[in-house]
Amino acid sequence: MGDHILVNKFIYGIRTPIVNKVLIPIKSPMQFDVIVFQYPKNKSVDYIKRIIGLPLQKIQIIDKKIYINDKVLKDHYGYYSDPRIVPGPRDNFGPVVVPANNYFVMGDNRDNSSDSRFWGFVPRKNLIGEAFLVYWSWRERGSLSINSSASFVRWNRFGKILLPG
Repeated sequence: MGDHILVNKFIYGIRTPIVNKVLIPIKSPMQFDVIVFQYPKNKSVDYIKRIIGLPLQKIQIIDKKIYINDKVLKDHYGYYSDPRIVPGPRDNFGPVVVPANNYFVMGDNRDNSSDSRFWGFVPRKNLIGEAFLVYWSWRERGSLSINSSASFVRWNRFGKILLPG
């Protein structure tokens, strides 16, 4: 929250206006891509999350460990702020198989993310593009200081590259 990002809207294909059909495919979404997409429950809202599960992969979460096709995912991006294991989909989820032309996404702040564990898969047609750079960042609402405008800028986030690898 508070990050302003650059998004490559052409990376997953050049689309026609209005009907949003891909005319020229360029790249398929990959695991760990940070994507911007229309929220499946309200397409007027854009979300940003990381792709965890690809089409036809089996996803399961057991005590915060993510399994893809029954193998533990080496997840270098996710972090957990709450050491407790709580009942429900946050820490234990699935197993489910990602439908064709859909993606299972999660926020990097795994304990505080509204993501596929709670509202389902992201259809390919909802993808807007791949996020690749933070160009400006503010602290969350409520943490602004009236004494100095510099105190609410998160300088350490400027220029952060969001691409996997």
